[in-house]
Amino acid sequence: MPLDKKMIGCQTQGIEHWVDERWLMGYAACLGDLNPAYMDTQAGNVIAHPVFPVCLEWPPILDTRKLSAADTLTDEESQRGVHAAHDLHVFRPIVAGEKLTTQATMTGIAAIKPGAAYTMRLDTFDAEQKLVCTTYQLSIYRGVEVIDGAAGNAAQTAIAPALPPALPISSTHNHHIDIPANLAHTYTECAHIWNPIHTDRAVALAAGLPDIILHGTATLALAVTRIVNERLGGDSTRVRRIGGRFAAMVLMPSTVILQLSDSVEGHLSFQVLNAEGETAISKGFICFD
Repeated sequence: MPLDKKMIGCQTQGIEHWVDERWLMGYAACLGDLNPAYMDTQAGNVIAHPVFPVCLEWPPILDTRKLSAADTLTDEESQRGVHAAHDLHVFRPIVAGEKLTTQATMTGIAAIKPGAAYTMRLDTFDAEQKLVCTTYQLSIYRGVEVIDGAAGNAAQTAIAPALPPALPISSTHNHHIDIPANLAHTYTECAHIWNPIHTDRAVALAAGLPDIILHGTATLALAVTRIVNERLGGDSTRVRRIGGRFAAMVLMPSTVILQLSDSVEGHLSFQVLNAEGETAISKGFICFD
C-alpha cells in the first residue's frame, strides 16, 4: 500500500522521559566513552553524550506509524523503514535529572527510486518548554509507493537549515575504531532503541541482511566520541550540530575507519568506512563553538 502525503504536518503526542544519571552513564559506557563529564557523579552534574538525543527520539519515531494518516501502510511495509540521514541541532547539553518531552512532526514525503522518502522533525523540550535539541531525519520505506493526498498543517513543516559546506577529507587524518561483537546488543539496551535487525540474527537474515548490523546512530556516536576527544579537547559542550548520511552496513566484530577534514570556521567534515572499505557514514559534519 502507498504512503500518503496527507501525513505531512501531522504530529505525534509528546513523549516524556526522566533522564537520570544511570541512563546517561550507560549510554556513554556502551560506547566505551568514559569522559568524566558523562560518568563522574562526584564532579558535578552528569551530562549527556552529544548523540544521546536519539534515545529520546526513538519512541516518537515509532509513534508516527500510529498516526491516523499512516493507516495506508501495512505493518510489513512499516518495517521496511531505513534511517538514511541525520541532522541534529544541539542548543544546550542534556543534564541528569531533567524531565524532557520529545515530539515528532512529519515534514515531507516524496517518491524516489528505492521507494518512499519521508522526513520528520523531532523536537525535545525541557520542563519550561524551551528547546533543548532538534533533529531533522530522513528515512526511506523501500519498495513503497507515494500517493498525493491532502497535506496536513503546512505551518508545522519548517525546512531544515542549510548544511555547512563540505570540506576536503584527508586520508592522513585516519582514526581506527574497533567495534566489539556485542556492541549492537549493549547499545540496544543502553539506548533503549529496540529494533530486532540489530540483535536477532533470525530476523536480520529474514530481512535479507548478512547478519545483525550495528545501528547507524551507534556508528555516528562512536565517530563523535573520537572527534570530541581528538579535536575538541574532550569538551562535548562545544558541539552545536551533528549530521551525516547512513550508507553501508557495519558488521561485528570489525574495525571502522574515521576520516576527518581540517577544521574551518567552527566545523569539520568526516566519513566512516566499514571493514570492507565501503562508506558507512558519508557527508558527515560536526559544528562547534
